[in-house]
Amino acid sequence: MVTIKVPESLYTYFEQAGNGVRIQAGEHIYMQGEQANRLYLIKKGRVRVYYISADGEELTLEIVEKGRIFGESSFLYQSTRQTTVDAVNGVELVSCTLEDLYPYLSQSKELTLILFQLLSNTCWHLSHQLKRSTFYDRYEKVASFLLDETAYPNKDKAISENCIPYSHEELAVCLGLNRVTVTKVLNDFKQKGWINLQYKKVIILNRKALSALIKS
Repeated sequence: MVTIKVPESLYTYFEQAGNGVRIQAGEHIYMQGEQANRLYLIKKGRVRVYYISADGEELTLEIVEKGRIFGESSFLYQSTRQTTVDAVNGVELVSCTLEDLYPYLSQSKELTLILFQLLSNTCWHLSHQLKRSTFYDRYEKVASFLLDETAYPNKDKAISENCIPYSHEELAVCLGLNRVTVTKVLNDFKQKGWINLQYKKVIILNRKALSALIKS
């Protein structure tokens, strides 16, 4: 699925409705369980959205980049955050309440359509993430993630059609797997000639072979 992003031409609506925020790498933007009362647009950088279990285990749901929105739980009245979000690198955000954004929705059909598309995209991603984490084995999880992330070039994540700039540790975090497990799977793929490994990069050489691993 193509990633839906807010075009820069629409940033002004968020800026008029809210205020700019700068977050340093590694800092929390919000925590699971907090009151959900603000929406965030990413103008620069990337954030990690993840769930923390009762025993402290973390499951990364998505890395979100420039032009994307997060904090959609604020669309629900008196809801709480279901996830924690941290800055991956230096991040520039626009933070606003849905109430403050409402007047601008009537001014721009494009803005309204983008918000609906973003919500639909989030639902699709979460259902796909659930399928991957529940039904796939470790080989299928890694193959699926590599193929999904590189399905379309994404300059804001430095991703091309056949190259993803993630370390083994970063892949492990995204997939909820042990780093040693991810390294073993990647090395197996490399030996088969399906991928090539460079420093903090995975280069896909045979998409068809990776795709054949995955349950429909």
